[in-house]
Amino acid sequence: MEDTAKKTKRSVVKREKRDARKEAAKTGPVMAKLSNVPSSPRKMRLVADLIRGERVNKALNILKHEAKVGANNLEKLLLSAISNWGIKNQDLKLEEADLFVKDIWVDGGRMLKRLRPAPQGRAHRIRKRSNHVTLVIDSLNKAGVENNVVEKETKE
Repeated sequence: MEDTAKKTKRSVVKREKRDARKEAAKTGPVMAKLSNVPSSPRKMRLVADLIRGERVNKALNILKHEAKVGANNLEKLLLSAISNWGIKNQDLKLEEADLFVKDIWVDGGRMLKRLRPAPQGRAHRIRKRSNHVTLVIDSLNKAGVENNVVEKETKE
């Protein structure tokens, strides 16, 4: 007569949601961060704008031949992001993935304040800026992921 459906505990529900989030994070975009780079955010944004939305191979070529201040740091960061993608997606090949720079942003970091002597016994404040860069890469070719989903659905 009465519906005796058993309620699941809140802790079990939380654990299942957490596990679902972890599974979802195993596929998809990969992030790499670079902190406290000793150049101004404005200069780094100029270089970041060059590679935003580009494919990884083209972005590496752009950064390799760019003479601006932050190009070397961003090149290392992009290589690190590619390596992170390789670790996250061990079953897929890098050449077939067709990676691109999905998003890149530059935030201001810690500012070191120094004093420079000025005329008549005064001092001017020098602000030595730093920045934090966050780079997100993703795959244009999601065929490998979609095939796995289709195979699971046909098995059930």
